[in-house]
Amino acid sequence: MSTVTTKDGTEIYYKDWGAGQPIVFSHGWPLSADDWDAQMLFFASKGFRVIAHDRRGHGRSAQTGGGHDMDHYADDLATLTTHLDLKNAIHVGHSTGGGEVVRYIGRHGESRVAKAVLIAAVPPLMLKTAANPGGLPKEVFDGFQAQLAANRAQFYYDLPAGPFYGFNRPGAKVSQAVIWNWWRQGTMGGAKAHYDGIVAFSQTDFTQDLKKVTVPALVMHSEDDQIVPYADSGPLSAKLLKNGTLKTYKGFPTACRRPRLRPSTPICWPSSEARTCPVPVYRNRLLTRPRPDGPADVSDQIRKAIGSAAVGQHGRELCLGEPASEGGSDRSCANDADGHDVKSFGLRANWQPLGLAVAAISGPWPARNVRRNAGQAKPTLTDQAVGTA
Repeated sequence: MSTVTTKDGTEIYYKDWGAGQPIVFSHGWPLSADDWDAQMLFFASKGFRVIAHDRRGHGRSAQTGGGHDMDHYADDLATLTTHLDLKNAIHVGHSTGGGEVVRYIGRHGESRVAKAVLIAAVPPLMLKTAANPGGLPKEVFDGFQAQLAANRAQFYYDLPAGPFYGFNRPGAKVSQAVIWNWWRQGTMGGAKAHYDGIVAFSQTDFTQDLKKVTVPALVMHSEDDQIVPYADSGPLSAKLLKNGTLKTYKGFPTACRRPRLRPSTPICWPSSEARTCPVPVYRNRLLTRPRPDGPADVSDQIRKAIGSAAVGQHGRELCLGEPASEGGSDRSCANDADGHDVKSFGLRANWQPLGLAVAAISGPWPARNVRRNAGQAKPTLTDQAVGTA
């Protein structure tokens, strides 16, 4: 089992797979590095080196009695990146992990950092204060601590069974396997670390940290996030970042289970627009996926999800057809609405989550898209972000 010891003697467990440009994943409260397994498998298969650690007091890391605050979290991450001598790393953090990423950059600089991705992340500040009137009242987080202290096992079932994955929404398809995997990870960690961690993720103000981030940073957040409310997090963080891009989604919870798609549904898109259109493309794949509970016809789903946004912003038609490489003639995709040549991109089955992070990693992001969605209710894309609180 791979571990590194911090300056205060805390043993931190980590996973380190593959070779190539490193991607470092920071998980959310109260889970572990295991919650990134799907993303790690995916990116490792694409030639990246992937690293994820269990935060102190979480998962397989030491259950220390103290140090459960953002400064220690950031310093522990710095210890890991130094130990592994990571350079040009892409840091991806979800919820509490997003706070860890920005505090790490704020305290330790960007000499080892290439880009950052914040998914349903807690910055700038979750707590309601005079300076942050849109935050959540302290009583909400006091209630979290009270439930944890009273019956942690029940609390760690109720959260994923309800608001965390949106299973409390009408028509939601509940997965007991997903719920119990969340419960398993949570109960692996220490009660003291998780109790103190509620204060860490709710009361830490990341405003100054966000202002220090100059590397490209992608902020992904859904308006239906029931754990980290959208209006007081994603848009505000994007405004504070010097080089931030906000991607807003509708109808997704703070975390989503993986969709299953029909294999090889082809999508056509103008090849000249592959880097600048609002639909990111990575290695001949279109990185937008339908929701798992949508209609059976993937093509119709994709049209509904992204067709209007694509046509509205670029005057192009999203054409669907069978690529010649897969036995099709490509005739229906010969030209777009403006007569441009088009190129086929296949949407494969069993896409791993965090699709837009692939676009962020493959970059660059066009300047015209920076903060395009800030303050807007209408998203340009529909996707699923997977992570933890």
